[in-house]
This record gives sequence, C-alpha cells and structure tokens, in this order.
Amino acid sequence: MGFGGSFSFSLKSSSSSSFSFQQHTVQSLKRRGFSIQSCFSVSYHKFVDFALDQTSLHTKLLPSPLQEKYNSINSNDGKGALSMLSFETDKIRLLRSLIIETETMQVLDFTVFPKAEYDVPIFCANFFTTAKTNIVVLDLNPLHDIINQNDYKEKYFKSLIPLGLKYAEHFPWGGKLTSESIKFFSPIVIWTRFTSSSQKYEVLYSAFRDYYKVWLELIDTAVKETDEYQIFRNLEAQHRYLTWRAEKDPGQGVLKKLTGDRLAKDLLRSFLFNGVDELGSKTFDDYFPHYHGEEGTLNKKGGNVGKSFENRPWDASGKFRGQ
Repeated sequence: MGFGGSFSFSLKSSSSSSFSFQQHTVQSLKRRGFSIQSCFSVSYHKFVDFALDQTSLHTKLLPSPLQEKYNSINSNDGKGALSMLSFETDKIRLLRSLIIETETMQVLDFTVFPKAEYDVPIFCANFFTTAKTNIVVLDLNPLHDIINQNDYKEKYFKSLIPLGLKYAEHFPWGGKLTSESIKFFSPIVIWTRFTSSSQKYEVLYSAFRDYYKVWLELIDTAVKETDEYQIFRNLEAQHRYLTWRAEKDPGQGVLKKLTGDRLAKDLLRSFLFNGVDELGSKTFDDYFPHYHGEEGTLNKKGGNVGKSFENRPWDASGKFRGQ
C-alpha cells in the first residue's frame, strides 16, 4: 500500500447479453466485500466502483484467479475489515484493490498492472485517511526511466502535464521523497498530505476519475509488442517495480498490526505485489545494490542514494530538475 490478444474500448464488440453477464459478475464480486461502521463520511468503495464500471465499459473484466483466496478478511481484533477485489483482461495482467476500514482509519490501495506486451505505465492510487489527516499518492507510475531518458516520457507524459498541473494547485507536494523512490513516479504524480474535509475528498475523487480515464485511454491505444527483447524489458521493469514496493511499502506495518506477520507477508507478496516471486528471479539487492534504506548512504560512485526531495522535482514543463 504505499506509498494491462487485443482489447477493445467499445461496447459494440460485445453482445448486450455478454455485457450484462459481465456487469453481474463485477457487481457480485463487489458485494462479496464488506465494511464496518466508522466515524468517516469518506468511503473509498466508490473509487473502486468507478474504476470497475469504467473498465467494464471498454473491455471484458474477468475475475482473477486470486479472487477466490483474497476477498474479505476481519482484523485480528475484530475491529477492522479488509476487502479485496482482483480482475484481469487481455491487456491487463492484474487489476486489484484493497480497502481497509477500521474505527480510526481508511486505506485504499488500487493498482493496475499491464501485461508485459504493453509498456503502459502502472496505475497507482494509495490513500490513507484518518479523522484528521490524509496521505495520498496518485500516479501513472512509469515503467521505464523518465529521468535520464526522454523517449518514454515523451510517449506517455508530455500530453498529460496540464492534467498534473491542474491538480498540483489543489494538492501541494507532501514532503520528502528519496532519490530512489522518485524514480518510480511521474511528473504528474499527486503526492500530498491534507487535513480531512469533504471538499478535499471530492477534489481527490475528481482527480482519481480523471487520472483513471486517461490511463484507460493509454491502454486502449497501446499496440501489442511482438519483439521478444522489448517484452523482456517490460517484464523486468515491472518485476523491479514490484520488488521495490514489496520491500519498501510503508503500509506493511498497518497490515502486520491488523492481520499478523504471516498473513501480512502473504498479502504483500501474493496479492498486492503479485508477480514479485513469479515474474523474475532477481532480488532487491540485485536491483538496488547500493541502497541500504538509510538517508545519506553513499553508493560506490559517491552519489547520495538517500537524497530527499522536499519539493516537486519537476518544473511546469515536466522537466526533472532534481539532479
């Protein structure tokens, strides 16, 4: 928690009966989740409902094999609920969501991973809410380097800069991010903290809708890669991303507190970051040999691995200015 054969975005490609069956399947899986009473007026279920409804308008959502095992869990103390959904399509390897609801907090972890034949960014929404504060990450996480190379950034993010600037006015930069973690974010990332309010919540919902619709457009127009080397690059890049997140995800403590160490580890590696043990064999140290998790750690070239960015490191044109 932290912080997609060919696929048609047209109802014309499916009969009305098959689409109705698909809607029934999605809705029935939604109802398998549950929630507990809390003091919050905020509910992240409508965020997930929106994403599933939008995706269903464009393609056939199939329940993931993970859905049978990972659906609903009560916290160990009986005061919290974890609701999970997972789907796949012919372009999406895994669309999955986790909502945590307790008497004192709500969490949304919603991520969509494309299949390796597509180099589309990874959609990422991680929201943590208490009665007083919110911590938010919303982004289209780049699959490939956009700091030192421009081709991938030009392909996917150049046209999206105005969208990022629009919401940057509402959501100021949330504070320090390390130089290692910043590599997994795009110039349009919303990384912010704010005091809980219904007004901010509605703006966040608007941002989620806009970002997800843009992501759907990207996966819609993505052309299936046939070059084996490029497919391998995409697969390794996604595995690198999963390896980082499974190791450094700040939500691990929350999961351990609610479910215990063993189940928390299983949820992290088999559900939230599914593929970390299957898509590749490299370890965290293989991908990040000079990272030791402490600010100020030096790599062999003398670079400051733990350097932090207290302000947004991209300018208004999307150029990285943090180096």
